[in-house]
Amino acid sequence: DSLWDLAIAEVEKREKPDDDGKRVEVWEKSVLFMGNKNGGKTTIILRCLEREEIPKPTLALEYTFGRRARRHNTPKDIAHFWELGGGTSLLELIRIPITSNNIRSFAVVLVLDLSKPNELWTTMEKLLQVTRNHVNKILTKLEKTNPEVATEIKQRMRNNLQRDHPDYELVDPFPIPLVIIGSKYDIFHEFDSEMRKIISKTLRFVSHYYGASLVFTSKSEALLLKARALINHLAFGYDKSKSVSVDHSKPLFIPAGLDSLSQIGPPPASDSDIGKMHANTPLELWKKVFEKTFPPKSFCDLHDTKDPAQDLQYAEYEVDVMRAQKNQ
Repeated sequence: DSLWDLAIAEVEKREKPDDDGKRVEVWEKSVLFMGNKNGGKTTIILRCLEREEIPKPTLALEYTFGRRARRHNTPKDIAHFWELGGGTSLLELIRIPITSNNIRSFAVVLVLDLSKPNELWTTMEKLLQVTRNHVNKILTKLEKTNPEVATEIKQRMRNNLQRDHPDYELVDPFPIPLVIIGSKYDIFHEFDSEMRKIISKTLRFVSHYYGASLVFTSKSEALLLKARALINHLAFGYDKSKSVSVDHSKPLFIPAGLDSLSQIGPPPASDSDIGKMHANTPLELWKKVFEKTFPPKSFCDLHDTKDPAQDLQYAEYEVDVMRAQKNQ
């Protein structure tokens, strides 16, 4: 047989129903990782893909992929992993990985550095706002061109909470699946217990409000495995974990839809303080309480001190010579 004959036979074999009469469909998902600078995104991705590499700083937007077979002798599913570097300074790059073609199979992982509580709310708010606006634009377009898909995406996010859940009407789910990872738990664990409680309760509220899963992780293998379980669920459709840990003295692990406002309780502030805070939404109230304890640092991500053009890992002799000539 020629190469062409073999290729045709291979394609026909793939398209024929397998033994139980179903076609084996290759599953393709995309996941975008974003969050604090140096927050551990690359480490988590490498761990998910079981790669023994030393993480390098991410420049702008990076792409990698993983493949897994669900059963023996079945085609491998593919997961596309995108990673946005630079904290909140490169937000406009979000629109490159998230498009109307892959929106149905897209998910977001937000990695927040627990050791920097003063940057936590700002980073989270900026990244989620820009992502949400972009996704909503795509959904608005889809409503005109493909209304069934748009409805399916919206419905799927509402389904994270059972209809009989007491908070069903009180939350505002993120338009696509979201996992929030609190990284560097080992440093966070050394914090004063009251500070830990405020950060944990706030992240529980935000995750529950957005219909997201929440997990705390560090370099410890056991915690990385928990984060990996949530990401593998998004990327490869593995079963959801049913375990829950809401004890503030331990690392949190709460899959989407398994928390409730009554369990989380009110924002950690006295009634008189809450009375003085003018907030229009519960989210705004939590933000004000959180920022009272951890005032946001006026950090400017935009002025990156290191110029990537000078970075040795991107050296290209011909280009650099021309560049030097142009500068001269």
